Amino acid sequence: MVRPNSELLNEARESLSGRWGLAIGGFLIGGLITGVSQNIPFIGLIISLIITGPMMLGLAVFAQSYARKDKEPQIDQVFSGFQNFGTALVTYLLMVLYIFLWMLLLIIPGIIAALSYSQAFFILADNPSLSASEVLSKSKEIMDGHKLKLFFLGFNFIGWSFLCILTLGIGFLWLIPYMKVSYASFYNEISNGQVPVIVEDDEILV
Repeated sequence: MVRPNSELLNEARESLSGRWGLAIGGFLIGGLITGVSQNIPFIGLIISLIITGPMMLGLAVFAQSYARKDKEPQIDQVFSGFQNFGTALVTYLLMVLYIFLWMLLLIIPGIIAALSYSQAFFILADNPSLSASEVLSKSKEIMDGHKLKLFFLGFNFIGWSFLCILTLGIGFLWLIPYMKVSYASFYNEISNGQVPVIVEDDEILV
C-alpha cells in the first residue's frame, strides 16, 4: 500500500535534517548552471537544451542520495548525469517534445503528460542501460494510477512558494531541496526500487 503524501513529506524533512547545507549548495549549483546557460547571448538556448537533461539526471541522483540510506550525498553527484550524457539529453528532448505536443491539444493533456513522464530521470538514475524511449515508457507505466497523488504532492508546495516570494526568493534555497527529496521519496514509494519489465514494441502514450 502506498503511503500518504504527509508521510513522504515527513520522510523528506527527516532525510534533510542536519544536512541542509549540502542540499542547498547542490541544488543551487544545479539551478545556477542551467539558469546562467539560458542567458548566454545567441547560443544560450542551445546550451540549455544540451545540458539540462544531464543536469536533471545528476540532480535526481543527488536527491536520491538523501531519500535513500544506501548512499551518502556528495556534491559531485550533481554532475553525474554527464556520465550518461547521450541518454539524458535524448530523454529530456523527447520529454519536452511530447509534453509540448500534448499541450497543443489542451492544457490538461499537457499536465497529464508531464505527470506521466515525471519519473524518467529517477528511473534512468537507477537503470542507466535503458534507452530514452524505454525510460519514458517505464515512467508512464509506474505513474499509472499515481498521477493524481503526485499532483497533490506538488500542491503542498504552493503555499510555501508564495512565502518564499515574500522573502525575495531566499526561501527557495530551502524549499527546492525539500521538494526534490520529496519527489525522490515519491518515486521510491511507487516503484519500490523496481522498474517494470520492458515490453517489446511498447508505445509511449499518455
